[in-house]
Amino acid sequence: MVLFKRKPVQFLVNPRVDDESTEVWHIPQTGEVFVTYEEYLNRLDFYNQPRFICQITGHSGLSFFDALKSELAGAQEVDQAFPEALKGPILRRVQFQTISRIDTLVDMIYDEFKADYYPGEAVTIHIAGGERLTGIVREKARLGSKVLSDGTLTLPYCRYSISVDGRPDELSVPSAQIYRDRRVFTKSVLRSFIKKTVIREAWTGAPWLVKHDVAAQYHIDSRIPPHLRYDNMLLERKQHQAHKKALSVAISAQEMNGMASNFQSFGPARLPELKPAPKSRKTHHNQSPHQQDLDADSDSNMLTGQSQGLIPPGNHLLLFTGPFQNSMPPPPPVVSQPVPQPPPPPPPTKYPIEDLQLEPRDDYVRPALKFMCSDPPEGVVDSGARNDKILMKSMGSLLETWLTLNVYCEVFKLDSFTFDDFAEAMEVAKEDVPCQLFTEIHCALLKQVVSSEADGGKLLVDLPESDEDEDEGGESASPTPEPEPEPEPKLATRATRSSLAKLEAERIKAEAAAAEKNLEPQVKHRASEALIDFHWIEQLKKREFQDGGWELIVVGLLYQLSKKPRQTEACEELLAHLAPPDIEPGRETVRRQYSKLDLNLRISALQILCLLTASTKAVRGYMEECAETMTGYRKEKIEWQRLRKQTLEELKVLYDERKILLPDNMPPSPPVEEVKAAKTNGDVNMIDVDDSPDEPSEEAGDSDVDTNARRNTRRGGNRAAERQKRREEQDRKKEAELAAAKMPKQSKEFVKLMKKIESKEDLVKKCEGEIAILDNDLREADCARTRILGKDRFWNRYYWFERNGMPYGGLPTSSTADAGYANGCIWVQGPDDMERQGYIEMLPEWQDEYKAKFKMTVPQRKKMEEGRTSVFNARQWGYYSEPSEVDSLLNWLDPRGVNEVKLRKEILAYKDKIVTHMEKRLEYIGSAEDNEDDQAKGDGKKEEPKRMSTRTKTQASPEPSNFRCLNWTNNVAIDELGHLHSEPPPPPPKTKGRKAGRKGRA
Repeated sequence: MVLFKRKPVQFLVNPRVDDESTEVWHIPQTGEVFVTYEEYLNRLDFYNQPRFICQITGHSGLSFFDALKSELAGAQEVDQAFPEALKGPILRRVQFQTISRIDTLVDMIYDEFKADYYPGEAVTIHIAGGERLTGIVREKARLGSKVLSDGTLTLPYCRYSISVDGRPDELSVPSAQIYRDRRVFTKSVLRSFIKKTVIREAWTGAPWLVKHDVAAQYHIDSRIPPHLRYDNMLLERKQHQAHKKALSVAISAQEMNGMASNFQSFGPARLPELKPAPKSRKTHHNQSPHQQDLDADSDSNMLTGQSQGLIPPGNHLLLFTGPFQNSMPPPPPVVSQPVPQPPPPPPPTKYPIEDLQLEPRDDYVRPALKFMCSDPPEGVVDSGARNDKILMKSMGSLLETWLTLNVYCEVFKLDSFTFDDFAEAMEVAKEDVPCQLFTEIHCALLKQVVSSEADGGKLLVDLPESDEDEDEGGESASPTPEPEPEPEPKLATRATRSSLAKLEAERIKAEAAAAEKNLEPQVKHRASEALIDFHWIEQLKKREFQDGGWELIVVGLLYQLSKKPRQTEACEELLAHLAPPDIEPGRETVRRQYSKLDLNLRISALQILCLLTASTKAVRGYMEECAETMTGYRKEKIEWQRLRKQTLEELKVLYDERKILLPDNMPPSPPVEEVKAAKTNGDVNMIDVDDSPDEPSEEAGDSDVDTNARRNTRRGGNRAAERQKRREEQDRKKEAELAAAKMPKQSKEFVKLMKKIESKEDLVKKCEGEIAILDNDLREADCARTRILGKDRFWNRYYWFERNGMPYGGLPTSSTADAGYANGCIWVQGPDDMERQGYIEMLPEWQDEYKAKFKMTVPQRKKMEEGRTSVFNARQWGYYSEPSEVDSLLNWLDPRGVNEVKLRKEILAYKDKIVTHMEKRLEYIGSAEDNEDDQAKGDGKKEEPKRMSTRTKTQASPEPSNFRCLNWTNNVAIDELGHLHSEPPPPPPKTKGRKAGRKGRA
């Protein structure tokens, strides 16, 4: 039976349907019927929740239907595995058992039946000669105890008549010589069998009951004894509680009677037993005078026996007259009003909770964001902009392009480069400032679109059909049919002026629409004219990128991509600048226009190329290869973790052994006299050093000039320090030798143990080192998607792009590896539209509810807690680049929130790396700026000599060394291809066969 919350699932009662034509919905697994579709769907949703338990196997987290299948399969397996001969006896023994835990019940049944056998059961016989035979139990004889001559009783025993396989006769053997197959009767199989055949109600003391169908099959009585029924058990408990209460009242009455008899007797009085007052009784200090009088009267009544509530009927006290007797009638009984209990305090909040449900904080503001673009979000005063040419709409594309090129640099055969160099190269690359980084990126991406001639020259991406293909297809197609003349509108049977005017208006409107269609469209660019004698796919196969070749190939690719509706607008905008309508198109025109292209349009073109190559087989294959590599790394990491865990367990045992052996192998503490003597000897040695003659004293006969010259040498002042250092080392060695001589010899067992501990500790360090290396390898191979650090309370996303997919500082063999970083910033992206509308800019009624709770709306809280710099949507980006800003950000994040506790954990995990890369970035940028300043100063100093040469002055141009990006070189392409992407391959070397042929001709 399937369980839900550890109880059997209760099926719904089927409704009564009078009309047979009524549409109903049925669940065949449970037999439930529903008359409305909503009830049917709600019940199905309940059954599909992963909250059910298979009773036989114990598997949890299943849906009802999966748990039911598991139970049916488990029941069938149990029926086949469990011996048929044992089912009846075991069920009779389990019937009406009141043991609550099934584990205890299974242990009891197993102990009773493991040495007991029943007719029809297959067993193994172990006879005296050591031979083992198999057979079937035919009969069982239980023999009672015997009385011996000395009066003791023997234990009862059983003998079994067994039909041996392959023999006609039967053997009679005791139970000690019979065995079962170990796999047939085990505790796990017995537990599954009991779970399948027995049920128990959910109340304390409920008996185990065999299911009715199973009980009928094995002729087991199912009538529950009266003392085990729930109503009788409940009645018995009530009677027991009432009897216990009456007994306590009687005992208290007897105590009161004893006190009265003590006061009545004239002999030696026995003081009553004093007991502490109950906690609920109020003290007299907190009562009114009238209440104190009532308490005094009640005390007197207790002493005189007038309190009728304490003494049950039938018990009469002997009253006496005396000073304690009160002549006044007793006061009426005081009925105590029940004091209303205060409501329980609300349970403490269990953190983490939703971030925006925490109290707003006005004591700490998030550190100010920096913006790289020229148009920061609204309300930003100081954006810290570093580039006035980049717009905010291009920041996401710039970051995405840089990340793609660095993560898949092995596919593109590009050297890694820093983000700052990339942004600078996108800006400064011009006709008079050639930049290898800018050119190599475009050529490497274009090579992924079409393979080379050596590899077949195939198109590797899906492109829309070009105009030439459409023209060829149009020529081969059937001639277009002549347009049929439009039928004249049929006039109504009765033409009126209004109908004729209406028809005339429709005709004029149709003629105007046709005239608009016949107008020639406005020419936005002349890309088609630039590509008349240039087939960009053929040129790309040949890898002809020089002299404006790759720029014209980009124009051809963009022109063909413009046929896609989703990319038409972006491609048309780029083509309008690369092949403008007012300039004669050509190869030189395109090259010149590309060098003048706006920075944001360059970013857009590069993004189009990156997105196009993301669907190629090379990139997909690289991702699959990285996934397989990660699987291997994970398996290897598991092995190292298992070895580390095993070694730590062994170390724990060795540490315990060391604690036992350590007292006998500890060196004795030196006496106080020896310590004082050692100090005294040390002082004497130091005095000897000071009084010892120096080497220069031997040359006392030399002149003063020679002495002063000797003292002024570079090593003259350090000789005394060196001699003192040598003496100290000798004294230290002597002390170590003396200590080693005084130390008692350690036992061989202890020395061996210490060596084992040392080797195990080294192994643990090795395992931890390997695990750390594998973690880093897994991080670098995780290139399928960008991992974010997390989100804050306002659903801003935080990125550290070095987190996965690349080495922390880029490729170690890169030409700019000395920079020591790749991006060096934490980037903050605003929330997407769904998060913004659902959590920030909520509905008015939700905003009113939030304002009633926190005295402000969510946008007001965002403005208060984020300060003067914020990002409002996913198209806006800010960044942090200072190490101090990381600490400020961690202080601003609240670990009680669901989002920020995860974000804070991730930042703390990578904080050291983040801070290190930020420092290296600041050093890299600062050193470059210092070099520029120094070079500017040097140029200013050398202006006068340069004026003498007019030739050099006429050829002056911006110094290329001013830009950091010009120091980049594509070493990967040179090492693997032998040349840069933008250069043609070198000619093949001359072979020996040609030389031999030339010699033969000669």
